[in-house]
Amino acid sequence: MVQTVSPATISPALARRIALVAQGFGARPTTAAGIRQLTALVNRLELLQIDSVNVFERSHYMPAFSRLGPYDKAQLDRLTTGREARFTEYWAHEASFLPIDVWPLFRWRMQQYRDRSARTPEAWSQANQPMLDWLLAELAANGPMRASEIEHDANKRSGPWWGWSDVKTGLEVLFRWGDVVSAGRIRFERVYALPEQVFSAELLGQTISTADAHRELVRRSARAHGIGTVKDFADYFRLKSAPTLLAVRELTEAGELLAVEVPGWGPRGAAGAAWLHRDARLPRAMNAQAILSPFDPVVWERARALRLFDFHYRIEIYTPERKRIYGYYSLPILLDDTVVGRVDLKNDRQAGVLRVQAAWAEPAAPADAAGRLAQVLREAAAWQGLDEIVVVPRGNLADGLAAELR
Repeated sequence: MVQTVSPATISPALARRIALVAQGFGARPTTAAGIRQLTALVNRLELLQIDSVNVFERSHYMPAFSRLGPYDKAQLDRLTTGREARFTEYWAHEASFLPIDVWPLFRWRMQQYRDRSARTPEAWSQANQPMLDWLLAELAANGPMRASEIEHDANKRSGPWWGWSDVKTGLEVLFRWGDVVSAGRIRFERVYALPEQVFSAELLGQTISTADAHRELVRRSARAHGIGTVKDFADYFRLKSAPTLLAVRELTEAGELLAVEVPGWGPRGAAGAAWLHRDARLPRAMNAQAILSPFDPVVWERARALRLFDFHYRIEIYTPERKRIYGYYSLPILLDDTVVGRVDLKNDRQAGVLRVQAAWAEPAAPADAAGRLAQVLREAAAWQGLDEIVVVPRGNLADGLAAELR
């Protein structure tokens, strides 16, 4: 049965620290992180969201920098591509790198995508089955290939030919269905392969029920959160509320989750229901200073970011320039257990300059925010191989930051 005793109360400040330590903050190594630390971090987070925006750095590289400091990105590439790969890709929380053992937990989602296409007469796959069959045959004959390679090869053939957009669409359909998988990326372009060309027979032979898969995904989500609501746990892997709630109840009955209340997490500031993972650490303090990707698990669920940090966050990539407030690609600034502002960064690779397009502090930001942000940006510039940091005088933190950098 679900616990019926009065739940424990976790203060909002402790909840923040629990969430951050569960996400790998507060344990930065004294030397540059390598394969072991990167593997441990991704296994802790369960996934790295992938995004094509490269104005500062691609999103999947950022969480490790935020938690571990400067590291060799080629080490992370080794973990996602080639013979040593320990992570693969699928639609988890959007497109994501994730541990290979998580892939079978999404077979139910793959089947949902397939079933939806089968019952939708206007679905692209309904009119293009010959294309899908041809793509599978190409991969079987040639091994892992990028979409551009397949399209280029098709141009040389006297047989069937489709344009690059059709090739890419077809491969993405098969990828969602699980009929093809990722064999890594080359210059950020996904390499497609048949599952048996990448995964072990043992992995491919796993049979996991939909209910068991949901329970395991919620377990992993709860562990990565440390503390959270049903909605939080569901959002991590884009699960529906009903199966997530069922899994939470089962994990609570098993003693893996503990029902708690957090003041201010409920409607109109009342205490709200939450669940604490039994292995979560309850730190008394948090020592962290970092910039966060907009697609970092700490802030990607905007309602949770508001609840945890009283931080209202939106990225303005799709906002017309004249309507932007904080900048095109503003990154949240984390100091200890508080998000204290945001900084809009641009990596001017050609000029070798890290451009701070704007810097903003929250009303309660500490007096040393500019100085600590300056330290982070110096590290960020060095990590990116940039020689200079230039601050545009925009935002209430810009002048102080410029002074610190001088």
